[in-house]
Amino acid sequence: MNSRVIQYDRHSVDQLEWPDTEYGRYAREYITPLLERDTEYYISNVHTIVKVLTVDGIPVPVTVNDGNYDNSYVCSPYTHYVSYAREELALLNNRMLEGALSIMLGGMGWLLRQGRFNRVIQVNNWLLSTNLYPALSASQLTELLEYLRHAYPGYTIMYRSLSIETSGDLIGSLRGYGCKLVPSRQIYLLQQNSTGSKARWLVKRDRSLLAKHGYTEVSPAEITPEDINRIVELYRLLYIDKYSAYNPQFTEAFIALALERGTLQIYGLRHEQEGRLDAVLGFYERDGAMTAPLFGYDTALPQSVGLYRMLSAVLIGLAGSRGLLLHESSGVGQFKRNRGAVGAIEYSAVYDQDTSWLNRCGWSFLELLLRRIGMPLIQKLKL
Repeated sequence: MNSRVIQYDRHSVDQLEWPDTEYGRYAREYITPLLERDTEYYISNVHTIVKVLTVDGIPVPVTVNDGNYDNSYVCSPYTHYVSYAREELALLNNRMLEGALSIMLGGMGWLLRQGRFNRVIQVNNWLLSTNLYPALSASQLTELLEYLRHAYPGYTIMYRSLSIETSGDLIGSLRGYGCKLVPSRQIYLLQQNSTGSKARWLVKRDRSLLAKHGYTEVSPAEITPEDINRIVELYRLLYIDKYSAYNPQFTEAFIALALERGTLQIYGLRHEQEGRLDAVLGFYERDGAMTAPLFGYDTALPQSVGLYRMLSAVLIGLAGSRGLLLHESSGVGQFKRNRGAVGAIEYSAVYDQDTSWLNRCGWSFLELLLRRIGMPLIQKLKL
């Protein structure tokens, strides 16, 4: 087993010497609480075991699952590819196609369960919609894979949130090692100084809605403990109630931790007269990129107020002021394209060669289905 890689869990993490770097300090503040308490305390629908691997001293969180199909997609590939996909069939607006794909997903789901599809270890899993990668070399990433193969025989090893545009070298190395490259979703990337005049005008117009409707942008220093419950509510209204209960369900403890330790930079839109927080975003940045896994607004307010447009303009402005690539995750594709973002396919690199024949068949079928049907449909519908 490779001596460059060391594993830590909740019982041994006190022996880990966290690097005295910006990333090392961030990793300590974010990961340590997840080791000290069960993950459900911070994200109520995430059921997993968190551990830390270091490669050449660089800490990387991993999650270990052995079943549990009633789980958020951030640690359950079954939820991502079957349960969540079933919910999104309605977006096709084609009852015949929905019915055919629903039957296909049902059969595929049965096959995947028989093959113990959720017996999986996910590397660099921060339990968020998008896992930005630290500055790891391709060889260091495969060192982690080599270690996990021997430490957890029979498990699928998985790397989420990879795209050619953001992780080309890592993808090449993992494919060379023998990983399948399974499409997961369409994402949108906004590169600074690459937008046209129309996109800049739209963002400026969206930003002007703040003054029109009496809102003020508030920074992390202006977010108070009294706002925590409201932040949880705003995120739930959008990502859980409107979209899917399979999205990670952040608790008040998660938001309090983010405010206290800076694991997310939380900004909001506060109504000047009423003092009420009506929209919120929380982002983190890593190695030249940033993404906002926390995003929400009061969906009960009229759409004409434009809270989503305002919040998106604030996020784009924050990325621009930092000179960072903005990873805008998935969804509302046309809106993001109009404001300068470019679509890309995100993949999961999957190493399943040490698992059962049935599990390998499941992953192979899934890869084929998504490449031939799933992703072309998503791109055609501009989701």
